[in-house]
Amino acid sequence: MSARIGVAVMAALLALYIVLVGQRAVLLLVSGDPVGVGMGVALIVLPLIATWALGRELWFGVRAEQLGKRLETEGGLPDEDVAVKPSGRVVRSDADALFPAYRAAVEASPEDWRAWYRLGLAYDASGDRRRAREAVRTAIRFESASRRS
Repeated sequence: MSARIGVAVMAALLALYIVLVGQRAVLLLVSGDPVGVGMGVALIVLPLIATWALGRELWFGVRAEQLGKRLETEGGLPDEDVAVKPSGRVVRSDADALFPAYRAAVEASPEDWRAWYRLGLAYDASGDRRRAREAVRTAIRFESASRRS
C-alpha cells in the first residue's frame, strides 16, 4: 500500500510540475519575443513528453500488478524462499542461484507470459531492475497477445 501512496504522491508532483511549466510556456509564447516564443515552444514539448512518460509508467504498473495477481491466483508465483538481510533486502547470491531455472523456462517457452513474469521477478530479486522491467513488459505483451487470439 505504501508503494501506491508513493506513486500517487510522485504522480501528483509531476502533474503539478507539468501545469506550472505549461503556464510558463504560455507566458513565453504570448511575449512576442522570438527567444521567448522559442523557449515557450520547448516548454510545451517537455510537459507533453512528461505526460506521456507518466502515463506509460502508470499503465505499466497497473498491468504488472494485474498479471502478478493473476499469476498468484493461478498458484504460479515462485515459492522459493530467498534469504533476506535485516535491512529487508534480498541476499543477492541466493537470488542469483535461482535465476538459471527461470531463464531456462523462458528459453523453453519463449512466448509464455508466465515464464517471462517469473523471470522478471528473478531479475528484480537479483537487483537488475532494468532487465526486470524489460521481462515484465515482455510478459505484458505476450499476455495481451494471448487474450486477443
